[in-house]
Amino acid sequence: MRPRNATSYSAIAIVAGLLFFSATPLPAQWLGYRIPGVPRTADGKVNLSAPTPKASDGKPDLSGFWESDTAYFYDLAKDLKPGDLVMQPWAKALQAEREGKEHQDDPLSDCMPPGVPRINMSTDAMVHPFKIVQTPKLVVLLYETSANSTFRQVFLDGRPLPKDPQPTWLGYSIGRWESDTLVVETIGFNGRSWLDTAKGHPQSEAAHVTERFTRRDFGHLEINITIDDPKTYVKPWSAKVPVHLLPDSDLIETYCENEKDEAHKR
Repeated sequence: MRPRNATSYSAIAIVAGLLFFSATPLPAQWLGYRIPGVPRTADGKVNLSAPTPKASDGKPDLSGFWESDTAYFYDLAKDLKPGDLVMQPWAKALQAEREGKEHQDDPLSDCMPPGVPRINMSTDAMVHPFKIVQTPKLVVLLYETSANSTFRQVFLDGRPLPKDPQPTWLGYSIGRWESDTLVVETIGFNGRSWLDTAKGHPQSEAAHVTERFTRRDFGHLEINITIDDPKTYVKPWSAKVPVHLLPDSDLIETYCENEKDEAHKR
């Protein structure tokens, strides 16, 4: 496992540790390999404050191996003020039940995908980074998650969002550039995903998630997320998640064996 800074979340951290205990990363290959063409300081370290790189088409190059601030995995709405997030009555009751039970029924504990946008978040229990591979017509996000390695495709070829999509965990995504920001719109969810872990904010099949990816410099990315889900929330709400580069590293295989956790997760 990669080294990281741990944050204390008392009981929820203990439950999360049990939840993700069976997701087994293999020893990283190429860990510490000095990737050619990367800006470096005089002591050889990656210069995370270097200017944002550009792709061949002149757009900001979002490519890289990234990790988010762990706190948003637990509570995506942690920075919001009262009234910014207003749930429908059924959703408020369900969220309170999930929080009270310390996410015992989280589908992630059954090796299901974390959903969007939770799949972009890291946890205290394990590093859950993601890799962006960018081309002019397609952006691919590869994930190292406790629900087994998975991916998302963001199409930039002008296609519209599907009119009658088959429901999925991660939905269907299209993207476009607005100045130096990649705007990704995703629909077509199955309504079973949670938006975060400690709070258990619900998501319905009507959700429309908009993510705005902005690379501030070589080592820092920002994802502005808007949740528009009228079945679940009275009005759209947004969160801003900071993300940092994991230099001189790369994805490793992960897999989930939930039967090993079944006796402990409650």
